[in-house]
Amino acid sequence: MGDRVIFSDFAHEPPEPPLTRWFSPRAPYVGARWFFLRALGLIFFSAFYSLWFQIHGLIGARGILPVSEYLPLAKRATGAKAYWFIPSLLWINASDAALTILVVAGMLVSIALTINLFPRTSIAIAMLCFLSFVAAAQDFSSYQSDGMLLEAAFLSLFLGRKHQRPSYAAIFLLRWEWFRIYFESGLVKILSGEEQWRNLTAMDKYYENGPLPTFLGWHVQQLPHSFHAATAAITLITELFVVWLMFVPSRRVRLGLFIATSLLQIGIIVTANYAFLNYLVLVLGFLLVEDVRPHLSLSTKPSYVQAVVLTAHLVTTTLMFFWTGFPTAQLLSPTRIVNNYGLFAVMTRERYEVEFQGTRDGTTWIAYPFRHKPQNPNEAPRIYAPYQPRFDWNLWFASLGTVSDNTWVINVEERLLENSPAVLRLFRSNPFPGKPPVAVRAVVWQYWFTTREERAKTGAWWNRRALGEYAPQLPQ
Repeated sequence: MGDRVIFSDFAHEPPEPPLTRWFSPRAPYVGARWFFLRALGLIFFSAFYSLWFQIHGLIGARGILPVSEYLPLAKRATGAKAYWFIPSLLWINASDAALTILVVAGMLVSIALTINLFPRTSIAIAMLCFLSFVAAAQDFSSYQSDGMLLEAAFLSLFLGRKHQRPSYAAIFLLRWEWFRIYFESGLVKILSGEEQWRNLTAMDKYYENGPLPTFLGWHVQQLPHSFHAATAAITLITELFVVWLMFVPSRRVRLGLFIATSLLQIGIIVTANYAFLNYLVLVLGFLLVEDVRPHLSLSTKPSYVQAVVLTAHLVTTTLMFFWTGFPTAQLLSPTRIVNNYGLFAVMTRERYEVEFQGTRDGTTWIAYPFRHKPQNPNEAPRIYAPYQPRFDWNLWFASLGTVSDNTWVINVEERLLENSPAVLRLFRSNPFPGKPPVAVRAVVWQYWFTTREERAKTGAWWNRRALGEYAPQLPQ
């Protein structure tokens, strides 16, 4: 009789309309959400921890691109619109002390999120602090990974409180971001017309030509073309076709998809340093497999605000794929919570490295040693992701262009002539302690991996040859 009363209560519960059911906190993803948010906290911590050592050298008062100079220039150029185009707390105060507070606050809330303390509040603050840096960092924040993290953080705000089950809409949109990262990356590889993807040679030199290789990448590079052709084909098949299995309702199928794509991400992590990008894609994949354990109570009515916001996000991220000028995509682009993705559309054919050198006599030039990028041919490339050395990373991009496209390189030369402590911390050491050099220049080298035979004979991981000047000598 008691059981009959209980089930009678459920039977008479008014059914939810289809739309509100979509946003209702009834989907069985409690365990997956718990793991994802803890991992998101660690990823945010890695981002802020990286900035702790770099932010003053990048955008501090004596940094390469001082934000205290950038913001007033932006305000004069665009007026009040600058506050929307550059959504940053640094409008309030852009001093070095404010930069430190921004990073410390980000690290603290990242830790709070990792230990499940005020998760939604922690996400909101971490997102605001990271956006404040990204929006104001100019050349040092033009990476797709920054947008991936901010979009994931924004969607995570709608996963619900600790004692609620997350709405399926929030889970779906995080999975939708995961899908778009893969599928759009596969599509741009084909649409770009890159012949290396079409003839399956894209991976032959990938491991030595990426931004920051690893020693394991050196070993993989030595494998025959047949292996590299197979991995190129697997990459295209996975990105263009396999990821569509995300929409299959079978949990077993999605589990297989998760395992396959996770192995791909782990392979990328150990052979190349792409900061937190692959870690984020990896943990987004955990949301493919729901947790059906029936603990924690169902709660509360669906949020209609959430329904409007998440529907708008889905519509925007879908339509901007076909129309990049879609109005809400343009409106929200400064916030980086809606993004187009597309990785490795064009593969670099050769590897170049920009190196800064100084002199005290005009004759003997001494190189400034880098912390992370290839320089000493005998030093093994390391694995340090998810740490993100934005200065080293940007120099790889700069090496693919000219100094006229990367005028910040000249700013580095100027700071080295001053012996700027903030900029010098971006390097491994200062070869001119006490007294700065009388002149600084930037030169460019070409690098390529040694063969097994060459390394056995010389111990070198790299071959290199000088190509000449990259940026003009200062002072002339």
